[in-house]
Amino acid sequence: MPGENLSRDEARERAGLLSVDGYEVVLDLRSAVGEGPAQGPRTFRSVTTIRFRSSTVGASSFADLVAPSVNAVTLNGQPLDVAAVFDGVRIALDGLQAENELVVDAQCAYSRTGEGMHRFVDPEDDEVYLYTQYEPADARRVFANFEQPDLKAPFRFEVTAPDGWTVWSNGAGTAGDGGAWSFEETKPISTYITCVVAGPYHYVTDSYRRTFEDGTELEIPLGAMCRKGLAKHFDVDDIFLVTKQGLDFFHEHFDYPYPFGKYDQAFVPEYNLGAMENPGMVTFREEYIYRGKVTSASYERRANVILHEMAHMWFGDLVTMVWWDDLWLKESFADFMGTFSMVGATRFENGWITFANNRKSWAYRADQLPSTHPITADIRDLEDAKLNFDGITYAKGASVLKQLVAYVGQDAFLEGARRYFKRHEYGNTRLGDLLAVLEETSGRDMTTWSQSWLQTAGVNSLTPVVTYDAAGKITELAVVQEAAESHPELRPHRVAVGLYRREAGSDELVRYARAEVDVAGARTVVGELAGAEKPDLVLVNDDDLTYCKIRFDEGSLETLRSHLGDITDPLARALCWSALWNLTRDALMPARDFVGLVLKFAGRETDIGVLQMLHSWAQSALMHYAAPSWREEGGRELAEGALRELRVAEPGSQEQLTWARFFAAVAASDADFQLLQGLLEGSAKIDGLDVDQELRWAFLSPLASHGLADEGVIGAELARDNTASGKRHQVRCLASRPSEAVKAQAWAAVVESDALSNTLVEATISGFEQASQRALIAPYGEKYFAAIERVWAERSIQIGMLVVKGLFPGLQDDRATLDATDAWLAGHEGAAPALRRLVLEARDDLARSLRGQACDEAAAV
Repeated sequence: MPGENLSRDEARERAGLLSVDGYEVVLDLRSAVGEGPAQGPRTFRSVTTIRFRSSTVGASSFADLVAPSVNAVTLNGQPLDVAAVFDGVRIALDGLQAENELVVDAQCAYSRTGEGMHRFVDPEDDEVYLYTQYEPADARRVFANFEQPDLKAPFRFEVTAPDGWTVWSNGAGTAGDGGAWSFEETKPISTYITCVVAGPYHYVTDSYRRTFEDGTELEIPLGAMCRKGLAKHFDVDDIFLVTKQGLDFFHEHFDYPYPFGKYDQAFVPEYNLGAMENPGMVTFREEYIYRGKVTSASYERRANVILHEMAHMWFGDLVTMVWWDDLWLKESFADFMGTFSMVGATRFENGWITFANNRKSWAYRADQLPSTHPITADIRDLEDAKLNFDGITYAKGASVLKQLVAYVGQDAFLEGARRYFKRHEYGNTRLGDLLAVLEETSGRDMTTWSQSWLQTAGVNSLTPVVTYDAAGKITELAVVQEAAESHPELRPHRVAVGLYRREAGSDELVRYARAEVDVAGARTVVGELAGAEKPDLVLVNDDDLTYCKIRFDEGSLETLRSHLGDITDPLARALCWSALWNLTRDALMPARDFVGLVLKFAGRETDIGVLQMLHSWAQSALMHYAAPSWREEGGRELAEGALRELRVAEPGSQEQLTWARFFAAVAASDADFQLLQGLLEGSAKIDGLDVDQELRWAFLSPLASHGLADEGVIGAELARDNTASGKRHQVRCLASRPSEAVKAQAWAAVVESDALSNTLVEATISGFEQASQRALIAPYGEKYFAAIERVWAERSIQIGMLVVKGLFPGLQDDRATLDATDAWLAGHEGAAPALRRLVLEARDDLARSLRGQACDEAAAV
């Protein structure tokens, strides 16, 4: 709808005119329970009072509100004609005075898309749960406001809820009569981090105490909550442990006491994100509460997210970016600080391995898409902002900050952060504000570094070029830096170069020499390594100091083909795996070779997170980059290898669980499916493997997609697990069945109807798209291009993103699909830029797949 997509220019103009003194928001949520209306959306009453000033008397502006209807609007005591001033997304405000009071009485809609006030009905017990999610601009779906990050203000919430409910918000709450709750006024914060959580949640409390050097004491009430149905799985002691460890770490390093009073953490259903940093009321996806056995990588991931959100209390909440151009000022820092604090304060001491192997993989992919952008991006409007919560803003930004720490020194970096908080507390900042304090604390000129790393896009490749003398010693080792033609910037890199060799009398591949060097320009000689004995492996970017794609000389690549599993250092091994995956995606290594390396060495991997990543990459290699003529053979080899490793894994170990899940994902033969069926029925056993409910769904999924589990079998499994999680699994399994009627029904459910919630839309799409059913879903390619512009216009941006990304016909990986994509782009130049971006990204993935397949096909000749 025109006006819903706020532009940067509009926000800048409004911020220049207005300043906000405070909000009072009164919500009546009693309508969340009971029968809904016969027609139209279920709504709740929202009454908002905004006190604000205008720098120009008589000026005009607008407030934001996305609501089905408005009962009344009053400006400075004068009622306004609702029909004249409210267009569905904005309220026109004319004739402003120096000091103003706006009162808006509206009926706002409950959400099923995870945007605004989300309403969830638990299928297990029919209880209703509510929570809000706003980033970047969905607070306007719950109350009238000025929806932009630089118009901060204190907020005071009052909520009336159904009997028996508890309500939480950013401030501490007090229960009154008749379900009424009132909350303490917040510090000045942005609209997008306000929050309300309400319902019969299971709630556990604790507290954090700290005494500072001057003798003052800080006590922070802690709370954690989840749905009642998940209470038996809620390992809240570990959540509080990581929370306290994080609070200790950040207080020690930031020298700024946590400023928002209490610290609640809510694990909520049908959540679109990993988590959201609402001050005093952090929300997480409830999948971080584990219903069955998981590996240590899952607990590490949860700890990282807890600490990422906690870092936002300072980077993002206390100090907030002016506009979404500088989204990285909070997200890059939180991503870096999440791992930095996790390694420094918790039991997850190998977090940088996960960062190198997992997070940076996300960044490398995003940075090679046609939509890549500098870390400090050009965000024209809210749709741009929504799409820029990506691998560049998060993982590349964090990688660059990690290098920045090496560049200016950790002490200078942290002192810069401390000054930044104190100088800009409760305010808004831009890039220059951060660079200024870092220049002060480090004594370095940050301009050149910023221009190279924050204001240009693309990823460099670093390749070692080595020459030897007759005795086999290094005469010269140079690092060659390259860049893509589309983004030719060559950057300064602080890198370590490691030399590895096989030890005499041992198969171990160990580092025997290391040198750090500042790489600049196209070629840099590492003089310190001249004269060293000939290595078996040269690893550029050893210890993962910079952000780059690692390449190998031919001798090193041959060593990895034979001895990758012999590398003793887990980080070095992870870096090599990541580099090999990049070679595969870049069509420089045949997919079958990468799959072969996984089959050969993955069983020896000691880091469980790396092992899980290798499984994911192997599946992707087979699905997207393998020649079609080899897919069947490659799939059979993967399944045989997975079963082999499953049978030899230590009984009851996390490795056994990981291989069991991978085997189910790649099962290919009748014997494979018979084993999965037997494990489900109990007629087959693998010593030590506990087939819990989550693993049952993992085993049932391939049976359903191969036509070996019908609707009755899937329904019987749901009867065993009649929970929210069970419903998601059931919907995915139903949509995955190999039937024309099933696919037509699934397509209609997500493209032609808006009845499904966000989570069930995602589950349906996941089931619809099956690599084993390419021919079955081929007719939907044409339907996709005919539908996406309408879907984008009619549905919320979250659902639009799910449909446009999830249903792109990428499994129809041929030239015809590429041509059809190009034809759509050429014929829809006026389509929404965010929609075009998603299609361009999908096109790039498809083109990359075709290049990879050509590389793999050539290897068969």
